[in-house]
Order: sequence, then C-alpha cells, then structure tokens
Amino acid sequence: MKILIVTDAWAPQINGVVTTLSSTAEWLRRFGHEVELVTPAGFRTIPCPSYPEIRLALLPGRGVARRIEEFSPDALHIATEGPLGLAARRYCVARGRSFTTSYHTQFPQYLASRLPLPLGVSYRAMRWFHGAAARCMVSTPSLERELAARGFVNLARWRRGVDTELFRPRARDLFPWPRPIAVYVGRVAIEKNIDAFLGMPWKGSKVVVGDGPERARLEAAYPEAHFVGFRLGEDLAAHFAAADVMVFPSLTDTFGLVNLQAMACGVPVAAFPVTGPIDVIEDGVTGALDADLGRAALRALSVDPAACRAQALRSGWDACTREFEVNLVDFRAPRTTSALALSPQSNQV
Repeated sequence: MKILIVTDAWAPQINGVVTTLSSTAEWLRRFGHEVELVTPAGFRTIPCPSYPEIRLALLPGRGVARRIEEFSPDALHIATEGPLGLAARRYCVARGRSFTTSYHTQFPQYLASRLPLPLGVSYRAMRWFHGAAARCMVSTPSLERELAARGFVNLARWRRGVDTELFRPRARDLFPWPRPIAVYVGRVAIEKNIDAFLGMPWKGSKVVVGDGPERARLEAAYPEAHFVGFRLGEDLAAHFAAADVMVFPSLTDTFGLVNLQAMACGVPVAAFPVTGPIDVIEDGVTGALDADLGRAALRALSVDPAACRAQALRSGWDACTREFEVNLVDFRAPRTTSALALSPQSNQV
C-alpha cells in the first residue's frame, strides 16, 4: 500500500508527535508499505509566533498538491492542523477524496494559555478541521470521551508506543546530585505547566531534560533546579533511567509519550489525574496520580520498577502501527459515501 502522511511537526523538532510519526512510518515500511511524508522540509518556512523553534510552511498549497499527485497514494493521513495539514485537507475536500486525521495536541488549551481566546471558538475550528476526515484517530479512551462530548463524531483509537530496546533499565549513576531525583522530560514551554513540577516540595534534586521558550524564565525562577537541555537517543534514555521518578505536570497533553518511555526504563511516573495520564499510568502500580503533584511524586517512589517495565513491554510500536494501519481509508473513495477501509493484506504493493 502507498501511504502518504502530511505533518507540520517534523525534525529538527523534538517532541512526541515527531517520535510517533517517525516510528509509525518506520514500522509501516517494515510491514511492506511504501511510505512518504510531506513535512516542512522543502518548503519556505517562517517561525511560529511565540515558539520560533517551530517552522511553519509558507503558502504550501501548490507544493502539497504536487506531492500528493506525484505519489498517488492509496491512503492519505493528515497528522497536524498547521499550514501543510490545511493544504492537504483543502486538496482532498475540493476533489472529494477520503482521508484520515489524528488529534495529537490540545490546541484549544494551548492557545488559551497564550491568548484570550474562548475554548468554544478553538474547538469549533478543530471540529471543522477533523470533521471532514473519514476517521479522526485519538490516543486514549479519555480523550475520545472528551472530544465526543464536544461534538466530534468520527473518532477511532490509535494508541502510542515505545521503543523498549532503546528505553530500558540502565545504570543509575548519571546524576551527581542528591537523591531522590525527580525529572521532567519534554518541551520547556508554558503549556507544559513546568512551574507545578519545579514549585512542588521535594527533598532531593529536580532535573529538567529539554529546551524551549520558557527555559530562561524557569532557570531564573528556580535556581536550585538542574537544566540539562535536549538529549537524544541513548543519552536521553540514560537520563530517564537515572531518575527515581519522572514528573509529568501537563494538564493539556493528549497522551504524553514520555510517560511510556520512563516506564520502559523502570521509572515510575507522577502526574495529575487528567486526560492522557489517567489512561497511561496505573495509580500505585506504574506511578501515582494525585491533584497534589508533590504527593504523587512521593508516592511514586514506592512503585516497583519491574511493574513499570512490564507495562511498557505491552506497548510496542508494532502493535500500535497495526492500529494505525487498520484505521486508514481508501484515498480514492468518494467523500460523499462511506469511506472504504483498506485491508492490509489485499492492498500491499
């Protein structure tokens, strides 16, 4: 099968969306599919307002149309609601083609953290964007319920995975600071609510792994914390594995891939009991969920690392990619009729 994935999020960005899409593309190729991605690479780009590290394609309509027509896919998936995603959606709608989308980011909440924009307005835009798709893929049951309550009607499940060979228990002597060590891993941005982590009571050390527009402010506000910047590959996995607990303070993430990565390293996770974490973390078994983040982190220290690892081993990228594969629809199926599901066996090329 020829599968085209359109995404505004791509390298050099380092985040869960990029990891998910790159891992999914890799596994789709292992399954015998021909996969291409339309990314900001090859387009003129401008920096995203308030987040210049993210580059947005400038007027990509013709380029996206050309890439679609040259590749002539059997299935087309739009992963993001940015300029590339909008251009691909416009192409498909104008020609009556069927496609799928995925809901990776709580944009209404992210926008509300930066602008005085009512959630109702943002969710109306999200329903418009994803409502044209045959299926909108979501990562967890709680997100599915939340979006259904807001009027989304075409939802399908696509869980997230983890590379359990890379993320595994390792030596724990990386950090020279007093234990217990609590780490945050991810973008250092306002929507991640990192103040809740850095401001919680803690008798050991706090480490922030990642970078972003909030780093300078947070370093100045919390001089006792240790900021180590972006880490990749083996280095990132070693930072996970050296921690005693990973703290996930976000209130807006749809999943939080770092939660699975931490558990794969045998590290329990502390988080608020909100959409995303409540579907990933089993309270008292693989971490702790609590409205008091400091109390959650303290309770998580008593969790068995082996149970965390066992949970992650059930979430390999192979099984998750099969879910994505099953959700795809025939690009040639008219949007005015029910989209035709693709059979992985009968559509291999």
